[in-house]
Amino acid sequence: MIKNPTISYKVALGGIISSLCLLLMFLSSIIPAMYIAFPMFAGALMIIMVSEVNWKWAFLTYIAVSLLALFITFDKQAAFVFIILFGHYSIIKYLLNKIHKKWLVSAIKFVIWNACIFGYFFACVYLLGSKELVKEVMKYGEIGAFILVGIGDLTYYLYDHFLDTLEMLFKTKIKTKISPKK
Repeated sequence: MIKNPTISYKVALGGIISSLCLLLMFLSSIIPAMYIAFPMFAGALMIIMVSEVNWKWAFLTYIAVSLLALFITFDKQAAFVFIILFGHYSIIKYLLNKIHKKWLVSAIKFVIWNACIFGYFFACVYLLGSKELVKEVMKYGEIGAFILVGIGDLTYYLYDHFLDTLEMLFKTKIKTKISPKK
C-alpha cells in the first residue's frame, strides 16, 4: 500500500479500476457465455484498490461500478453477478483475513458466500423475472437446489484461492513494476 496516497491518486486509480470493471461487464453482453466469468474478473480487480489505497476506497469503487453496471450495461444478470457475488468479495476477504483464527474466517466466508448465492437466486427470479432459472433447478427435483448450491460452493472455493494467487502475483510481480520508485 502506498503510504498516504493523494486524493488525486485515489480518484484516478478508482476511475481506472472502474473503467476496467465496466469494460468487463460490457464484454459479458458481447460474449453471453461469460456472464459469470467477466464479473468474477471484475471483482478480482478490487484487490488492486484494497492493496494500493484501502478497503474504504475499494468499497466506493465497488458501489460506483455496481450502479453504473445496473444502468449502462445490457446484461443485467451479469450486473447482478458482480453486485451480489463477486464485486464485494475481495473487500470482505481482505477484512476477514485480519482475523487470526483461520477456521473462523473460513466459516464466515462460507456463510457470507451462501447468503450471496441465495440473494442472487432471489434477485434473478423476483427482480429480473427469470422464471427459467426456477424451471432449470426444479427440472432435477429437490436435489437440483443442492446441486446448484454445491456448484456455487465449489466456485467460491476456487475463486477464494484464485484471489489469493492473484493478490500474491500483484504484490510480488506487478506492483514492483508499476509503483513509483522512492
